[in-house]
Formats: sequence, structure tokens, C-alpha cells
Amino acid sequence: MTIPIRNLYYLFCYAWERYPENGAVEVGIEDCPDLPNLFAQVLVNGLNRLLRRGLDRQYLSAEDELRAPRGRLLLDETLKSGSLDRGAVVCRFDELSVDVLHNQLLKATVRLLRCDALVLPHLSAALSAVEKRLSWVSDIRVTTDLFSRVQLSRNTGQYGELLRLCEFVWRAAMPQEGGDGSRFGDIIRDEIRMSAIFELFVQNFFRLHAVGYTAGPENMRWNVDRNGSGDHSLIPIMRTDLTLRSDTRILVMDAKFYAEPFRWSHGAPKINSSHLYQLYAYLKHAGRGTTDKPVAGALVYASPRGRSIQRYQIDDHDVTVATIDLSQPWPAVHADMLDVLHPSSAATSDRQPTVPA
Repeated sequence: MTIPIRNLYYLFCYAWERYPENGAVEVGIEDCPDLPNLFAQVLVNGLNRLLRRGLDRQYLSAEDELRAPRGRLLLDETLKSGSLDRGAVVCRFDELSVDVLHNQLLKATVRLLRCDALVLPHLSAALSAVEKRLSWVSDIRVTTDLFSRVQLSRNTGQYGELLRLCEFVWRAAMPQEGGDGSRFGDIIRDEIRMSAIFELFVQNFFRLHAVGYTAGPENMRWNVDRNGSGDHSLIPIMRTDLTLRSDTRILVMDAKFYAEPFRWSHGAPKINSSHLYQLYAYLKHAGRGTTDKPVAGALVYASPRGRSIQRYQIDDHDVTVATIDLSQPWPAVHADMLDVLHPSSAATSDRQPTVPA
């Protein structure tokens, strides 16, 4: 799937809850030829802003030999080390430091991208300059579980978007043959990773733009008769990608990212039946307890070529199947997304999906 860099930038901005004001694009983004360079540019821009504001500092416990005692005197260590002969004592004290986990993860990601062969020389130099300004931060060996250990506060909220970028970079980096260094896989072809990004994009797009709706994933329980003898704990919970609720309507959405949204049968495109079954189950449960509100559904696909918005009536439910062409200019992508939310015959395209060459 070919997606312009500008659109990838918007896609990740929405996914990571970093909404560009008035559609503005950061400096240098348009010149990025691929994702590693896009991530490098966003990281450089973000860290330069962060460094201007000042890195987050926290109190860390330290132990050292001091001539001017402070904190807690460690008598045993002082005697064993012979510090008194040097006119000093060993103390344990709290010290305000930038050498904390979230700064360490940022520095490690800077180094990872700086060493990537795909990153352009001027961006590699910019990353090196940023790395030098992080000299007080320790080098660590990154494992992806470290990101879940980071605890941010209101005062460190500006770290959130950068750490989400860093985590994605580390998960996308693939070991090179022989175990030396790392390189990026073809992220756009990775349907698992890009499905997660596209799902977050759809969620946050409608959270921001669906005026009059509450929007978010929902857990739904199957309408199982309590008189049955089966073990009810075995029944799984359904979780929607996105459920939008207003005073007059309920809309359940399922977001999909595939190289080919539709299956092909005898040379003709067909909607994936399992996707329809899944959406149908959501529709039958989303309106429980609200008999006065119509329940509609939408399958929203990222499309490799051409847009298509098809509308159906299935068992009294309005169902929209939309393929969003991410290769078109972003204003058109934005308009097509809103068209899924607000059906309009003037904005609807009946174009059939293009048969791949």
C-alpha cells in the first residue's frame, strides 16, 4: 500500500493523540522519503522542543563519598572504605536528576535511528546533536516492556507522544542478520502493526470530529439466557473498535487495514463475510436497553487504491462499508471519513473497488 509521507504523518499524529493545528505539518516532514526519516524528523523536532522547556527531573537515591556530609550517614561503609582517612564520609542522599527511564528511552531511540542506514545524513547529524545534549542521561539496553514501566504525570504529558513514537520504532526495528545493529522492516506491509495504528487513527479522528457523539471502544456481553446450564464464564466479551452514541443514534464501527480490503471470487470483489458477521453481532447487542435509538454499523477499510462508500440495509440496520483511499490528498481523506459518519447522497461514491492489476 502506497501512502504519501504527509498522510502517514497525519495518520500517526491522530493515532498518538497529537493533533496538528489547522492541518499544519512540522518543519522537514515533506522532505522525508520514508518512515525511518519521518520518525527521525518528528523525534528531532519533538526533542528540541522538550530540551527548550527542560528535561523532566526526578529525585533519585545516590550513594557517594563526600567531604561535606548530607543525607544519611552510612557509618559501616565509611569505616570499611577508609573514607575518614581522606577526610570524608559515605552518605546516601536524594539527588534531582534527568537520568530517569523516560529520558533514557528517548536517548536510546535517538541512537537507534541515528545508526539506521536509511536515515539521511542531515537527519543523522541532527540526531547526533540531540544525543550530545542528552549526555547526562545513561545508555540502556531497551526491551519493549520498559515502555509500560514509564509513569508520567500532568507535568510530563509532553513525553507521551514521543514515547509512543519510540515504542513503535523499537517494535518496528528488526534484527539484522548476524545480530549486529537493526534495520526497519517494511512497516506499511505489516498488517498487524498498521492495523493497530489505523484503529487508533479511526478512534481518535471521530473522538475529535464527531460533534454531538461520545466515542470510544466498548465491551459488550452476549445476551445469554441465565437459565442455561452452561458455564457463563466461558462466554467471551465482545469489544468494538469504536462505538459512537448521540441522543438520536448509535453507530458501531470496525476498522480494518489490509493490503486488499475485499476478497475476490470469480474476478469480482466481495466483502469479507467474517467481518460482516462480527459487525452484525455488535449491532444486535449495541442497542440493548435503548429501544428508541436506531443502531447503525460501519466497516472502515484503509484502501490501496480508490475510494468506495457502499450503503446497505440489513435487518433494519443501516450498514456502511467504506474504503478510505489513503493515497489521496488529506482533505479528501478527512471528507471521506466524515461521510462515513454523516451519510449524504451528494458525498457518496458508488464507485466499485478497482480490480488489482
